[in-house]
Amino acid sequence: MCRNIKTLANFDPPATPEEIRASALQFVRKLSGTTQPSRANQAVFDAAVEEVAAAANRLISALTTSAPPRNREDEARKARERAARRFA
Repeated sequence: MCRNIKTLANFDPPATPEEIRASALQFVRKLSGTTQPSRANQAVFDAAVEEVAAAANRLISALTTSAPPRNREDEARKARERAARRFA
């Protein structure tokens, strides 16, 4: 899976439609092997992004957990610490 796709479930506040669409875009880019489709493929590429975003939205909305919601700032700090260790 693409490292740029972020976990969106169980956050307070919940993931925004923009965050969900950005993850869907990354997923479709990864599957298609391209970051910018040709004009001939643009419509099918955009349709795939919208379908994946809709499915992701349904999934995130339906998930339940007993864990407390995660904090975005804490998760960002942890990611920076992991990156610092990985690239040090």
